[in-house]
Amino acid sequence: MSSTAVRATARIAAAPDGRGGTALPVLDGDGPLALRRIRAQGAEARVCVIGAMSAPLGGDRLTLEATAEPGATLHVTAAAATVALPGRTAEPAAYEVRLSAGDGAELRWLPEPLISAQGSDLRLTTAVRLAATARLVLREEQVLGRTGEETGRLTTRLTVRIGDRLLLDQETAYGPGAPGWDGPAVLAHHRAVGQILVVDPALDGQDAQTHVLGGDPAGGAAVLTPLAGPAVLATAVAPDALHLRRLLEDAAAICASNAGPA
Repeated sequence: MSSTAVRATARIAAAPDGRGGTALPVLDGDGPLALRRIRAQGAEARVCVIGAMSAPLGGDRLTLEATAEPGATLHVTAAAATVALPGRTAEPAAYEVRLSAGDGAELRWLPEPLISAQGSDLRLTTAVRLAATARLVLREEQVLGRTGEETGRLTTRLTVRIGDRLLLDQETAYGPGAPGWDGPAVLAHHRAVGQILVVDPALDGQDAQTHVLGGDPAGGAAVLTPLAGPAVLATAVAPDALHLRRLLEDAAAICASNAGPA
């Protein structure tokens, strides 16, 4: 790793406070990953990730860990988009997200989009571990290139386990050197891609139905697919971040109506 690269790990832990709410016994930012508790309603604790410096750059190694202990409710968001930028070295940057939720816990991971700037090379990995009675809402959004520029290289992998069982393991690659990513079978003319995953015991026994969202091809499209979780995964492609968010919000509304009250 280059001497100018950054290595940082930020940690969040949420636990019941004994009064019907959620406390944050661990809220430890590091390097470019600053953490702030923000106001929330009800029993949840809400944390905002704030970029304290430009990152990730080439060669950086960033890790963010978020844990909802049994019975806790944790909502994590971000103040702004994360922009992957080229660094002084050609070495790829790495950003690792580790999420876990215990029995009866709820974890909502809802960051702002990741933007892959021209010349950047980022490896993003997200690993989730859930107890059998935990609930998860996870959103990922990637925008390939800033306005008027080509995309950088972006490789992402998402793995989700419920207990010892693997629910989801997927890997995608976009940008220079990734075969077929901008062809008609993948993104075609679109430059924003994302997904929202909902894992909820309340979905057990619901009718397994696939929904297609987005009536205008120019505005993108999404497909909502049930998983053996019980879980639902929505995947969307769109011309930009705004259209992508609208599609994912529509998908999330369908998921919420299927799961019923929390």
